[in-house]
Amino acid sequence: MPTRANAPGGPGPAEGLSVLHLVQPVEGGVARVVTDLVRDQLRSGFRVTVACPEGGPLSTELTRLGARVCPWQATRSPGPALLGETLRAARLVRHVRPDVVHAHSAKAGVAARLAVRGRVPTVFQPHAWSFEAVGGLVALLSRAWERAAVRWTSRVVCVSEGERATGLRAGVRASCSVIPNGVDLEHYNAPDTPCGEGAPLVVCVGRLCRQKGQDVLLRAWRDIHASVPGAHLVLVGDGPDLAALRARAPGSVSFVGSVSDTAAWYRAADLVVLPSRWEGMALAPLEAMACGRPVVVTDVGGSAESLAPGHAPLCLVPPDAPDALAHAVTHLLTHPSLRGVLARQGHEHVSTTHDVRQTARSIAEVYRDVAALQRSEHREPISQ
Repeated sequence: MPTRANAPGGPGPAEGLSVLHLVQPVEGGVARVVTDLVRDQLRSGFRVTVACPEGGPLSTELTRLGARVCPWQATRSPGPALLGETLRAARLVRHVRPDVVHAHSAKAGVAARLAVRGRVPTVFQPHAWSFEAVGGLVALLSRAWERAAVRWTSRVVCVSEGERATGLRAGVRASCSVIPNGVDLEHYNAPDTPCGEGAPLVVCVGRLCRQKGQDVLLRAWRDIHASVPGAHLVLVGDGPDLAALRARAPGSVSFVGSVSDTAAWYRAADLVVLPSRWEGMALAPLEAMACGRPVVVTDVGGSAESLAPGHAPLCLVPPDAPDALAHAVTHLLTHPSLRGVLARQGHEHVSTTHDVRQTARSIAEVYRDVAALQRSEHREPISQ
């Protein structure tokens, strides 16, 4: 049965446990979630190892934090390389001998569960279900795999009730904990200055890809800019759709590529927009609200859950609906006092409900639960 993770104030973290994080992809929201989680776990006394592809921002930042990082060669997409990726994951598990394996996103989730096959407690965190990203036969196979892989999954961690419901509709009947994403409130904080009242700046932070829906935002931008001629849009991020997006972008749109710290762009914005086609619970709107900026998001996954109470009528629009997106963005750009109210309420909401320390405590409780279940069932330890 699905369960909601314990709130703060329960038993303390499972200090001393050895945890192996298997991670792919190594950029964007997944990397930030893993980095924040590992930082807290190191402070709390966990013995943490992270296995991920080398050369990306994730391995660099984790090494700086003092985590043990092991190279795990793995591509982002499914394909014939999966056999080798699984064998390498199995070798890592035998070498590290963790108490818990925590697999992040689809590729790591497949490799980890095939490699371990239930012999070590395994937590899988989809960070949005893989079958939402594909169609046809591939989607059918992805759903079938997730249903079958339940037998080797000690706990699925969903970041929203919406993500959990998507899994259930696909027939994924796993033991599930809903643990909303959190942000580092010390880093993402509101500036002393409110949103500006001059020519408004709209910022969209995210990987430039179909999932994040920047193409929908560019279609909406024609109407937005016609209604607010001085408005400027900045797309922060890189990705496979960069060339196509540049080709259709007017002069009022800028591309700044990937940045090491998005907080400055949130604070510069008058409005932050994320027009995703699917999500679990995106970090960008939470980070923007933590920085005291209003947001407009699409009604996918846990987006509605991430908003402050009462904000949905103004800040939530259907996915793939440029007209609705243009109307919502234009309305907020032309009402600066309303943006200020939404910004203050959003900041208070995130500060009280999406602290990354709260997320880490809930994950620690999951580890304790699955490790205790392993001991009670006396499962065979993984062979050396």
